[in-house]
Amino acid sequence: MRVLIKRLSAYSTVACIFCMLTGCGPQYVPPGLVYCSEGNPESFNPQLVTSGTTVDATSQQIYNGLVDYNATSGQIIPSLATQWQISEDELTYTFQLRKGVKFHDSARFTPSREFNAEDVLFSFNRIIDSSHPYHAVSKTGYPFFQSIGFDKQINKIEKISDYEVAFHLNNKDASFLSNLASGFAIILSEEYGQLLITQSSEETIDRLPIGTGPFKFIQYVKNEYIRYHRNDKYWRSLPQAELLVFDITPKSTSRLAKLITGDCTVSALPKAGELPVVLEHEELEIDSQPGFNVAFWAFNTQKPPFNDVRVRRALAHAVDRDNILRAVYQKTAVAATGMLPPMSWAYSEHKRIIEFNPQKAKQLLEQAGVDNLTVDIWAMPVARIYNPNAHKTAELIQADLANIGVKVNIISYDWSVFNQKLSQRSYDSVLIGWNADNSDPDNFFTPILSCSSVASNSNRSRWCSPEFDHILAKARATTSRSERKTLYQQAEAMFAEQLPMLPFAHATRLAFKHKNVNQSRLTPFGGISFSGNDDGDNSDDNIEVKH
Repeated sequence: MRVLIKRLSAYSTVACIFCMLTGCGPQYVPPGLVYCSEGNPESFNPQLVTSGTTVDATSQQIYNGLVDYNATSGQIIPSLATQWQISEDELTYTFQLRKGVKFHDSARFTPSREFNAEDVLFSFNRIIDSSHPYHAVSKTGYPFFQSIGFDKQINKIEKISDYEVAFHLNNKDASFLSNLASGFAIILSEEYGQLLITQSSEETIDRLPIGTGPFKFIQYVKNEYIRYHRNDKYWRSLPQAELLVFDITPKSTSRLAKLITGDCTVSALPKAGELPVVLEHEELEIDSQPGFNVAFWAFNTQKPPFNDVRVRRALAHAVDRDNILRAVYQKTAVAATGMLPPMSWAYSEHKRIIEFNPQKAKQLLEQAGVDNLTVDIWAMPVARIYNPNAHKTAELIQADLANIGVKVNIISYDWSVFNQKLSQRSYDSVLIGWNADNSDPDNFFTPILSCSSVASNSNRSRWCSPEFDHILAKARATTSRSERKTLYQQAEAMFAEQLPMLPFAHATRLAFKHKNVNQSRLTPFGGISFSGNDDGDNSDDNIEVKH
């Protein structure tokens, strides 16, 4: 029997689901949460994608990583690793692993052992070792890890004992721990993987997930819902919610309506214009986090005439970005002066990356010998943290470019089709963005602007500069924050000169929820958690981070 979540109130929904799972009587209504999410996950393994929708549905709910971020301070803290040491030459990171951590069980898998070093080797060797039995199971590759050259970064991963592993690097990398704290660096069950090999069902590992996180995956119905049940063997304090449902609701207005009527208790990615509506309802409140993200208009620099920097700069000069901030973000974002947001420690206040100057735009097009230009702008069909309404942004750009004689076609598809067609690389330009995976400034450059990120399809501008890559490599090779800041500012300057993308906003992260919900939390670098745990609470750990 299928429960039609879209027609039930939040608590009757979770009650019905719970009864289906446990056979309880109709009188029992367990504590639960219904989260109105904006779209379908592309996978249930975040290693395989860079989609924020997938990270929301997986990273914080199903899995854990070796290390994590403190939600308040942004500091790297223990998770499945309780402590770690860094060698004097900064090329070896040795992790002591947490004991007593149990993997989820399911109808098809019952673990016979607890988490140990084999699971760490399995999870990361899958990514870096082309001969690993699961490496080729992913049809999309491992885009985040490929974009940062993770396979070239790691020399080998060594099992020292059942509860100690060492990562040996080829070169110093100050961003290494930050990358391990991202939502993509999750730990899979090696034992589950071996079972699936015997069943010739390897792809199941990414479709019916097994992790160590606060919730166990139960069921997914595309375009309708995802169901989770609390992991009652979770190694941290248990979540309050026994049940968690992601109610997939693409339209923002529909999500807001469901929140008001009680059909969901937390709602994702609201539009700025909806804030006054929420303030009219005493039972609702707004959850917010400063924006560690950037929205941008990316030009396909490998496609004429966008391979000419004069054309890119002309189009950028024609766009009134202040108008976009007023009309789309309505005081929920700050103007971007480069790629790095103001909250980054490598940020330096400087003048705008390019000024609004239509006359200059016309002059540059004339210098480039370009007239009667038509530009396709691909606009995301779904809301994102960095851009709540890409289609409206595209319409504003369309009007601006008309003033310099450039015609704009706005292109959009269903989200899954949109991503597939983007990977074919035939677009002129795309309105998209980036939500940081960690606090290291490198995360705003290497995953989306490096040459390696072109191959992994996370570089939407397809711009590749060996000189730019060299600056980034130098910045990763030193632990001096002042030296790194200087280098990242050099990268910003080179980016501003070449302008493969036009950044326009750093948006505040927003969610709407009922005031009585205290177990949901927006995380600083992407994703949302429903565990109710403060990731800074690791009082049981003997934390030792040393050289």
